Amino acid sequence: MTTPSDLVITPRDRRFGRTIDQKKWWLGGDPIATAFFNALSITFPKGEAFFIDSVRKYRDGASPKLEAEINAFIKQEVIHSREHIAFNKRVSAAGYDVTELEIEVQKSLDMTKGRPEILNLAVTMALEHYTAILAKFILNDKSQFAATEHELADMWRWHAIEEIEHKGVAYDTWRHATKDWTRFRRWKVKTIMMLLVTRDFWRKRIRGAEDLLRQDGITGWKARGGILKYLLLSPGMLTRMIPEWLSYFMPGFHPWNEDDRHYVQSYDSAYEAARMDAPVAGNAGKAGATPSATPATV
Repeated sequence: MTTPSDLVITPRDRRFGRTIDQKKWWLGGDPIATAFFNALSITFPKGEAFFIDSVRKYRDGASPKLEAEINAFIKQEVIHSREHIAFNKRVSAAGYDVTELEIEVQKSLDMTKGRPEILNLAVTMALEHYTAILAKFILNDKSQFAATEHELADMWRWHAIEEIEHKGVAYDTWRHATKDWTRFRRWKVKTIMMLLVTRDFWRKRIRGAEDLLRQDGITGWKARGGILKYLLLSPGMLTRMIPEWLSYFMPGFHPWNEDDRHYVQSYDSAYEAARMDAPVAGNAGKAGATPSATPATV
């Protein structure tokens, strides 16, 4: 399987939440869910910069189609970073000290320095598979953001559909970069990196969520048990991810073995009036209704 030949990766330049009063427990008043998504969001600005660098290093020599997809991927990730920087500032403004979480992200990135670039691409490929699975969870579980301020819910859904849209870019870049490798060598390296990424991803996100919950006065097994219940039972994000996570290790895996562009099409239809490239008369001045400044600004 390969990425669909008619796939178009579209950077949607939208802004969210600039004028709202973001509550401390913004995700439906649930401190556990809020802590998990806050901890996840803290990783995005620097994490996505790492993804961009990892993929861009192998752009030369790519086919015109893959080169165009890499360029669109970069634009999407830059805009995602901008929105999560703004979101993370509102997390801090709500009373959280995210310094330790940001230090943890930087430590993880420091470990990649001096490592072969192809291994950083393998890490990016594994994490992009994770984000695509998380994106489907966000879009499938309608109850997740049911009681959330609509602009914040829209931000996470917008991010989710673009993660689905570009889910094959890092993988196709990997195949381009390792075209002279044997199939077994490709499988061995991507398998080892996925196992390492999985260990660190959940350990660090749980630890980050616990740090934020500690600031709410929720500690010990009340915090750890609440996080595990959220991840494993209700709504069971981690449990529901297992089948698609396992598919990564199967021979013949490709992110587009499942063509799930219907998520993208559904979003574009539902939010057509709010897209940056389709302003609607009478909406001028509303968040997301008028063209923005460059993606690098907040």
